[in-house]
Amino acid sequence: MLKGFHFMAIIQWFPGHMSKARRQVQENLKFVDFVTVLVDARLPLSSQNPMLTKIVGDKPKLMILNKVDLADPVATKEWQEYFESQGIKTLAINSKEQSTVKKVTDAAKSLMADKIARQKERGIQIETLRTMIIGIPNAGKSTLMNRLAGKKIAVVGNKPGVTKGQQWLKTNKDLEILDTPGILWPKFEDEDVALKLALTGAIKDQLLPMDEVTIFGLEYFKSHYPKELQERYKQMNLEQEAPEIIMEMTQRLGFRDDYDRFYSLFVKDVRDGRLGRYTLDRVGEVDAND
Repeated sequence: MLKGFHFMAIIQWFPGHMSKARRQVQENLKFVDFVTVLVDARLPLSSQNPMLTKIVGDKPKLMILNKVDLADPVATKEWQEYFESQGIKTLAINSKEQSTVKKVTDAAKSLMADKIARQKERGIQIETLRTMIIGIPNAGKSTLMNRLAGKKIAVVGNKPGVTKGQQWLKTNKDLEILDTPGILWPKFEDEDVALKLALTGAIKDQLLPMDEVTIFGLEYFKSHYPKELQERYKQMNLEQEAPEIIMEMTQRLGFRDDYDRFYSLFVKDVRDGRLGRYTLDRVGEVDAND
């Protein structure tokens, strides 16, 4: 579906700070007790960075599914069970909520319980657990950091790649966090991953043609959330293919032949939750090799 040059456009967008960030993660692993992997609950797999999994290696991991308030609750539960079955401790949160600090701290203590007990036997009291949060841009890291630190410390923005630099943050006596920049992988293995990231706004809108993002979104919602689609767009004929739907809806909405207006409307509706809560990755589609 996507032509090669679109992907070249994406690949060239990754600036030097991506490899710098990767180096920082490698260097900082020795300073932390465990790694917090932050993903978008709507994209539990597609918003992960495969390269980072290799770097993190055997270090204990806490997987946080953020923006759970925007995700399909049934799918979130399935993903949590899936990750736990892989031996990865998983927490689903909306980082804007007050209870976030306690949830993350409790999960950290539970994850590190064995190490804490072993050190205690040796007469070493671990007062503070240290972690670093890694995640792709737009997974909500700044919001989570601000919530954990109890003050506005990170630059929060919906634009990918707003956070720069790194710093240690004390959340409470139990937890310290090393901030790392958001990292995206150097290449997309799968065209659908790029489309999913584009639909949720994790990559810049200029990078993928909005017609292809809209077609992908319409087909996905037709398959998985037809009721929500029909409720939002009363006149939409779901029997039609996505390109026909686009042409007809553009006319019906009085946009004449300005299809870009329909693309913008649809993508904005998806991102703003006007089509309800949704998840774009499905546990049933996970390849045994993933």
